[in-house]
Amino acid sequence: MGGGAARRHIGGAERRARLALRHRLAPQARAAGPEEVAEALVALHGTDPATVFLAVGARLAEPGRTVAQTERALYEDRTLVRMHGMRHTVFVFPTRLTAVVHASTGIAVAARERAALVKDMAKAGAPDAAWLAEVEASALAALARRGEATAAELAGDEPRLRTQFVYAAGKSYEGLHTVSTRLLKVLGVEGKVVRGRPLGSWTSSQFRWAPAPPHPELDVAAAQAELLRHWLTACGPATEADLKWWTGWRVTEVRRALGAIGAREVALDEGTGYVVAGDEEAPDGPDGPWAALLPALDPTAMGWQQRDWYLAPEMRPALFDRSGNVGPTVWWDGRVVGGWAQRPDGEIVWRILDRTGAGREAEAAIGAEAERLRAWVGPTRVTPRFRTPLERELAG
Repeated sequence: MGGGAARRHIGGAERRARLALRHRLAPQARAAGPEEVAEALVALHGTDPATVFLAVGARLAEPGRTVAQTERALYEDRTLVRMHGMRHTVFVFPTRLTAVVHASTGIAVAARERAALVKDMAKAGAPDAAWLAEVEASALAALARRGEATAAELAGDEPRLRTQFVYAAGKSYEGLHTVSTRLLKVLGVEGKVVRGRPLGSWTSSQFRWAPAPPHPELDVAAAQAELLRHWLTACGPATEADLKWWTGWRVTEVRRALGAIGAREVALDEGTGYVVAGDEEAPDGPDGPWAALLPALDPTAMGWQQRDWYLAPEMRPALFDRSGNVGPTVWWDGRVVGGWAQRPDGEIVWRILDRTGAGREAEAAIGAEAERLRAWVGPTRVTPRFRTPLERELAG
């Protein structure tokens, strides 16, 4: 990796300028479609289905087309895929990155998940791994015939999926697990199935399963280098701690990938940071200050472990839940300045918590973004899956 005494310092202002354009948030950088948004951000958090659409809508030049375009990309053209990725979390990725994500982050997690399922079933006296392999093959064949199916529909084709077993017998967290629930989760992490069209609207968390798009098996180290290169291009500069947190890899894997792509060292306020080769110098910034209303779990708000350069620490108790999930945020010129929520009548309400640099111009721009959001969301009501103190208060 390049570095040394001459490494360039990149301050918070420049990092915020980079974010404005690369994350498609400044007006002149807005995207034409959801594929452009996903390419720019590498991954959209998919744990809460609404986050994907809200994150796309905040970055489109014509947000009125958000739902139709995103559903087309996910369920018709399959240019975007919702699957397990980093940190055992569900994301939406550009389809061309599915092989990279699977090899770089999925294989190791998948092995642990399958071993855990076989172990839990054995402890409960349930059928063994050979039986599970038969059920898996039958379920995958049924899914291939159907194209898409719910877990219940697959269990109709393969009744053994309904088999239940006791998990953690005698423990305070004892529960009754169904083979279908656990097995489909394992198959998802293994890259054999992906989440398909929801049963309800775009906010629904009930979904169908679909066969995963075919992809080549890649070398793990090469895939890790490729994924890190994509992310660092979108989110650099970043610290080693940021990279380790976002990928979920061991520090040795992060360092190996940084070396493989020839990452360059820069100086950040937090310490040493990294950018891809050729990205050391200051890029052009946005045309002027900008406002944005980003959803809970938005990939920009959740993009770095160390966030002081865009989010004041004193605001975290209001904007995050106890597990570290960010709620809906209000941005002004590259900083989080508050939060927003949708009330039962559909009104978008917001509050500025940090008035530093956020005067009348900011209020007018934020108000315009709130109206922009209300217009395309229309009659749909969105409640974040992970609720935060300020969002609850504003929602009423």
